[in-house]
Amino acid sequence: MNDPIDELLNRGVEEVIDKKELEQLLRSKKKLRIKLGIDPTSPNIHIGRAVVLWKLKAFQELGHKVVFIVGDFTGLIGDTSDKESERPMLSETVVKKNLKTYFEQAYKILDKKKTEVHYNSKWLKKLGFAEVGKLADLFSLHEFEARENISKRLTAGKRVSLRELLYPLMQGYDSVAIKADVELGGTDQRFNLLAGRTILPAYGQKPQNILTMQLMEGIDGRKMSSSWGNVINITEEPNNMFGKVMSIPDELIKKYYLLATRTPLPEIERVAMELKNPRDQKLLLAQAITSLYHGDKAAMLAKDNFIDQFSKGELPKDIEDKKIPAGEYSLTELLVLCKLASSKSEARRLIAQKGVRVNQEVSAEKKLVLDGKIEFLLQVGKRKFVRII
Repeated sequence: MNDPIDELLNRGVEEVIDKKELEQLLRSKKKLRIKLGIDPTSPNIHIGRAVVLWKLKAFQELGHKVVFIVGDFTGLIGDTSDKESERPMLSETVVKKNLKTYFEQAYKILDKKKTEVHYNSKWLKKLGFAEVGKLADLFSLHEFEARENISKRLTAGKRVSLRELLYPLMQGYDSVAIKADVELGGTDQRFNLLAGRTILPAYGQKPQNILTMQLMEGIDGRKMSSSWGNVINITEEPNNMFGKVMSIPDELIKKYYLLATRTPLPEIERVAMELKNPRDQKLLLAQAITSLYHGDKAAMLAKDNFIDQFSKGELPKDIEDKKIPAGEYSLTELLVLCKLASSKSEARRLIAQKGVRVNQEVSAEKKLVLDGKIEFLLQVGKRKFVRII
């Protein structure tokens, strides 16, 4: 049987500071406060962001208190840890809009009853220049400019704003406010996490331990990022989630198993040994990921639909019926009405790229007459279908 503490400290983990101390604390059964902050820079949580949430879940299962901080204030300022250019400041309107379903999504993973939630505007809005000066005095400009992404920008002559220097101070102060024992984040957050470790002693608290998780690549092999659109959101409907996992590069199969599923490590090794065909490995992987968010029954149906559609050339069994009032519609209008495109501009782009089919035939922009006598099957890409009635 796997040691849950050993798996917690190693599975998908890039670095632990201080690993020896943290392991001793975990084995002492002391109840720790585990911190994670997420800025609502986009409305959806994708499975790359969910990696850290699943690690938080593991801490919860060991009886520790998870403290989930929503960066409604830091989100306004913007973290450039993973950016090659300055991240623009977000408006309060955008932040509030992105926050609407954040908790609903997070609680697909975390136990709501065991999660302590805070908005960091509660304490960060109150900080004055004196307090900010105290925080800033703990760091040097050299430490900041030595960060790889900042160094690259400076070398390339790109702008680095003073605002960006403030972000790690604010994230570090979050740890003070909630008395963090441990903070989690991706490898791109290392500097910000260490800032908390530096700031805590200045307020009479022990330095927090740090656990950084490996970053996930998206379906195109680049780092998973909402701005690049190469994500698998945890709210994707089952068929789409399954299909997207099936499209990942073969070399990412094991990493996806480690980071995006809870499949036991011996089982992952067994799959790799027994199934030499990457397609067969991906079928089990896609089923495991889809099951996490939609349940075993939906995952199995998504698997059957995928096999029918791509192996046998059949249509999915659970195509949604959409009732549309009689009349004349452009194809662009119907795509938006059926939520196969988020906007008319996206619909036009999909049509131009020959990604739209009407009754299984590739279609250009045209008028469709709905009169109650004819049904239209709309398809976008390989996985999205709606039957208009």
